[in-house]
Amino acid sequence: MILTLTGKLAGKTVRRLGFGTMRLTGPGIWGPPSDQRLAIDVLRKAVESGIQHIDTADAYGPDIAEPLIRAALSPYPDDLIIGTKGGFTRQGPGRWTPCGAPAYLRQCVEMSLRRLNVEALDLYYLHRIDPAIPLADQLGELERMREEGKIKALGMSKVDIAQLEEAISIAPIAAVQNPFNLHEPRSAEVVAWCEREDVAFVPYAPLGAGKCLEPSQPLSGRAVTPQAALKWLLEYSPIMFPIPGTSSIEHLMENLESDGYVKP
Repeated sequence: MILTLTGKLAGKTVRRLGFGTMRLTGPGIWGPPSDQRLAIDVLRKAVESGIQHIDTADAYGPDIAEPLIRAALSPYPDDLIIGTKGGFTRQGPGRWTPCGAPAYLRQCVEMSLRRLNVEALDLYYLHRIDPAIPLADQLGELERMREEGKIKALGMSKVDIAQLEEAISIAPIAAVQNPFNLHEPRSAEVVAWCEREDVAFVPYAPLGAGKCLEPSQPLSGRAVTPQAALKWLLEYSPIMFPIPGTSSIEHLMENLESDGYVKP
């Protein structure tokens, strides 16, 4: 299979291998990084090396990752897409509670605009569907903000096909973000749905928290490298946009080797 380096995401053609910022925060995705200067350097190195898609969320920290992106990268390159998310509240390290109240989601969008210092968000995901509130109310509020020009494209996170079918009856969906990796390809049917609907699929946990690197994986029956696991994702589908994250420049550069391209 010939590896395609670029694809269409939220209306732009970008390099398909992106960068996730969740690991730039403290333990339990709570609080600031132990070395803020290093976190900023990692973000800058990612973009300098050809990354054109940065993934983040207001819940990372919370309110830590987005300001790091602004400090590192603003003013942003024209070819950079920043995808962010809203719809979670945080109660402590490792604790996440969905909140899809329309007023809360509107506040999330407004605060992300401010933290990232942009007039419109390139790609905005409903981070989780709140089961206590109709999806039409949650996504409908985000669609109104898209129509107001505050969001350019909408996405959904951790959803099944039934939820996606309901979502596209409410608003146009540009991207889906679900867990998917060599160790646990359980969203294969959602990937197929995205292919049919021409929707980008953004797999989070693309290395399965390290489980993809353990022995007895489907690639060879033995431990594989991060580069091989990421290349497997890129070759799986042309609508796949992996977002491996790291707080290490060394690991960042190793991940970039998976698509065979590193900008000088």
